[in-house]
Amino acid sequence: MQIALLILALVIGLLMLPFGLPGLWVMAGAVLLDAAVVPAHVVNLWLGIALAVVAGLAELVELAVAGGFARRYGGSRRAGWGAVIGSLIGAVVGVPIPLIGSLIGAFVGAFVGAFVAEVSRRTQLAPAARVATGALLGRVAATAMKIGVGCAVLAWVVLSILLR
Repeated sequence: MQIALLILALVIGLLMLPFGLPGLWVMAGAVLLDAAVVPAHVVNLWLGIALAVVAGLAELVELAVAGGFARRYGGSRRAGWGAVIGSLIGAVVGVPIPLIGSLIGAFVGAFVGAFVAEVSRRTQLAPAARVATGALLGRVAATAMKIGVGCAVLAWVVLSILLR
C-alpha cells in the first residue's frame, strides 16, 4: 500500500507538469516525506535530497531556456528578462482558468513580456514579434524539458524501489 501511495503521488506530480504546476516539487516532497516520516520507508533519504536538487536545477534551467530563446531570436537581454517575468506573471494570472490556465498564462506571458520589453527599446513591431515568438518557443521547450525530467524522476524512484 505504501509503495502504491508513493507511486500515485509521483504520477500526480508528473501529471501536474504540463499544466505549469510544481509537479517536480510534489515528486521530491513525496519521496522526502516517505524517507523521513514513514517508519518502514521505501526510499532512501539521500534519494529525496537528490530529487529536491534536481527539481531546483530544473527550475533554473527552465528560466534560462525561456529567456535564452528570446535572445536567440534576436532579442535583447531585456527581452529575455521580459519573457521570464511575463511567464511568471502569466502563470499566476492564468490560475483561475481550470486545468490549463497557468500553462496558457505562462505561454502568453512569455510572449507578451518579451514583446513589451523589445518594443520599449524602440524596436519595430515585426522584430519584436519575432523575439516574442522565440520567447514563446522557449517556454514550450522549457515545459517539455520539465516533463522529461519528471519522467526520469519517476523512473529513478521506481527503479530504486525495484532494486532495493
